[in-house]
Amino acid sequence: MKHRYLPMTEADQKEMLDTIGVSSVQELFNDIPESVQFKGDYKIKQAKSEPALLKELTRLANKNADLKTNSSFLGAGVYDHYMPVIVDHVLSRSEFYTAYTPYQPEISQGELQAIFEFQTMICELTGMDVANSSMYDGGTALAEAAMLSTGQTRRKKVLVSSAVHPESKEVVKTYAKGQYIEVIEIPQQDGVTDLAALQAMIDADTAAVIVQYPNFFGRIEPMAELEEIVHGQKAMFVVSSNPLALGALTPPGKFGADIVVGDAQVFGIPSAFGGPHCGYFAVTSKLMRKVPGRLVGQTTDDQGRRGFVLTLQAREQHIRRDKATSNICSNQALNALAASVAMTALGRKGVKEMALQNIQKAHYAKNALKEKGLEIVFEGPSFNEFVVKVSKPVKEINQALLQKGIIGGYDLGRDYPDLRHHMLVAVTELRTKEEIDTFAQEMGDFHA
Repeated sequence: MKHRYLPMTEADQKEMLDTIGVSSVQELFNDIPESVQFKGDYKIKQAKSEPALLKELTRLANKNADLKTNSSFLGAGVYDHYMPVIVDHVLSRSEFYTAYTPYQPEISQGELQAIFEFQTMICELTGMDVANSSMYDGGTALAEAAMLSTGQTRRKKVLVSSAVHPESKEVVKTYAKGQYIEVIEIPQQDGVTDLAALQAMIDADTAAVIVQYPNFFGRIEPMAELEEIVHGQKAMFVVSSNPLALGALTPPGKFGADIVVGDAQVFGIPSAFGGPHCGYFAVTSKLMRKVPGRLVGQTTDDQGRRGFVLTLQAREQHIRRDKATSNICSNQALNALAASVAMTALGRKGVKEMALQNIQKAHYAKNALKEKGLEIVFEGPSFNEFVVKVSKPVKEINQALLQKGIIGGYDLGRDYPDLRHHMLVAVTELRTKEEIDTFAQEMGDFHA
């Protein structure tokens, strides 16, 4: 019989205390001075019986606006995408969900192969030479890319586009502060990085220029022009990219990117409450030995059979401390496995079809909103997100939408003061025509 929870009885407690030779639980705290011990009662609810507790927790959980009962137009870095059912089936196998770092390759071949396949598919999507075995999330991967760039170029200034995810920008700035690296934002113009401003700001002290593709507003950056400006000053071209979008867009590697990072949440990882995610980190071959985290390599054993091992590792635990490029200690192996299974199940054609559906459905939603009198801001090529101007506070609109079973878009006024009353709308392949039409109708009613 499986027991999810086994309560401790008074007899159990007495037996444990007798075993260790103390008379009461309080005696365990005798080494703590009485003057600092808390003697009152905590301001928490009284304990309930198991049935009563389950009822209360269920009631609280039912307050959540989940994606099973609501149609979501919220993106901004976390997306509602199709997840093949095989993903959860594979992740539920104990050899995967209980696994830690595969230091012993002879008993970790399954996990090592899964990570190797993840690396391979990330390289194919990004057009880069080498990818590591995953990172915490897209934001920390981007910060690590900035740090790698400053170390490689021996320069102390990083330019980051204003159209990069606001939270990722903050992570970059946090990492940079401890390294005494200057981070400067490049303004955006019509929803993309301002090329004229970049040209004026970049100089011989610039280590890297960071852009997002597609960017935070959903727009497609002018990658060829950006690359020419960046490499003209011998700076590093760092691109944060949605890997699903790369199923349809030209990969950053084709535009000469030096480092490509991003978040694999779009493949087989649920939205949850904003995490956990799975970052990826891909580079050109010349930066292979500077990649943070770890890489899995393919080899053969003494009998010539194909096998997998942990190979290049640039953290301080494995090499001389002064040579370490990062102190990243773990990768997101389980989430990387989820992404690998999802990409494998979809296949090359499936990923492309999924990406195209995002583009087409977002385009349909744009036109539907225009017909209802709303203004689409930053017109131009985009992936699955776009900006719409509204006549009322976004928070107020979203509260009303939720009453209709719709999770509205992201309030851009939270991060961009000049975009007050602007909503970032995400439309993925899971949104049906009926859902989009209903959303457009409701948005039109608020606008009227």
